[in-house]
Amino acid sequence: MNQKIKYFFIGFVGLFFVVVGFYFWASSPNISFTQYNDTGRYDLTNSVSNDSVYSIITYNIGYLSGMTNNLPLERPKSLFDQNLNTVVSELKKANADIVAFQEIDYNSKRSYYVNQQNELGQLGYSYYGQNINWDKKYVPFPYYPFSLHFGKVISGQSILSKYPILEQERIALQRNPGNPFYYDSFYIDRLAQVCKIKIRDKTLVLINVHLEAYDQETRKKQMQQVKNLYTKYYQNFPTILLGDFNSDVQYEDAAINLLMNMSDTGCAAFDPSNPQNTFDSDSPSERLDYIFYNENHIHELDAKILEQFKVASDHLPLLMKFKFKDQLYGNISRQPTS
Repeated sequence: MNQKIKYFFIGFVGLFFVVVGFYFWASSPNISFTQYNDTGRYDLTNSVSNDSVYSIITYNIGYLSGMTNNLPLERPKSLFDQNLNTVVSELKKANADIVAFQEIDYNSKRSYYVNQQNELGQLGYSYYGQNINWDKKYVPFPYYPFSLHFGKVISGQSILSKYPILEQERIALQRNPGNPFYYDSFYIDRLAQVCKIKIRDKTLVLINVHLEAYDQETRKKQMQQVKNLYTKYYQNFPTILLGDFNSDVQYEDAAINLLMNMSDTGCAAFDPSNPQNTFDSDSPSERLDYIFYNENHIHELDAKILEQFKVASDHLPLLMKFKFKDQLYGNISRQPTS
């Protein structure tokens, strides 16, 4: 009997160290933290319009998993290839000057180790800003079956631009304090990616965000952080705040109302009496994605949800065309005086 207890104890201790060892290995990063905030350029010749009309897209690309995002389903590479082809084709047609992505993979097992930013950057976007918000050696999700675990994940938020990115800041937003430690060790960082982009004689401040999806109180605190960040810039710079806010105005005590109620701030393609939805892309019933801008510096010309991207992601992208306010007024011709 004592011998059985001894073997059981040895087996238990061995299993304990295996589990603990796996936990620390799996939750550890693949790359250095210094690589989490990166800007650069591709060796491309891009063409920009000579007029004063600019365009910007925000798109939670859902790592090109379509409607299978976070579901315990087998995803063949052909699914990702097909969705990439759809996005490439539609981005070519849209021909936006700047595209801001959320949930884009750089080197992840779940998306067959394709650097999606590099693939999309070849569309003529010479400049990129990259913020890593999820870097784990092995993510054990979906929980079952084990064969469908995400495994290695390097993912985040990207800005692709035809205009030079002068500088970039990676700002980690408040985490959910209610997450158990073992869950939080594998959870993504919610970020505000702040880029300053040189557009001719202007410096555009672009804030790309992806906020908390599952905990409302944490999302409200993050929204306040984002509002403070926007307020820091919007009086002195043309400023655009966009991304996946994971909040619909129809939610009870919706966090997004912190931004909706701001003075001198527009919200592109948003009509409270007839809201256009962005999620899910198969049958949109919620508005989670937005483009906000300061009306004192930016004039919205046109904006719309891009339904033609279909189900390449579980979100639909949003496009805004705009002019800088002083350029708008500068194009108004003077009437002759008698």
